Amino acid sequence: MDIIENLEKLLAQGQDNALIHYSLGNEYLREKDFVEAIKHLIRAVELDPDYSAAWKLYGKVLAGNNQINDAIKAYEKGISVAEKKGDIQAAKEMKVFLKRLKKQ
Repeated sequence: MDIIENLEKLLAQGQDNALIHYSLGNEYLREKDFVEAIKHLIRAVELDPDYSAAWKLYGKVLAGNNQINDAIKAYEKGISVAEKKGDIQAAKEMKVFLKRLKKQ
């Protein structure tokens, strides 16, 4: 069984949490399935709005799917969350990604 199947199985069994959705978003991104990745990352940040890594990945996936305005919003929210939590590295990375998007 592959990683996506295992994670989807956990969801089917009722284990609905931000980490599972984040992991699924990451795996779907690896497969370039942006629609599924976005779906799971939306759920990850709904379940844990303070999950800065999920915001960062969400922004990346949106940008990869050419949803630039939505990616900018996700990065802005993620930066706010990361700074509030003291997650300095994540905030720095998202600021770089945000700056690049705004130049496009």
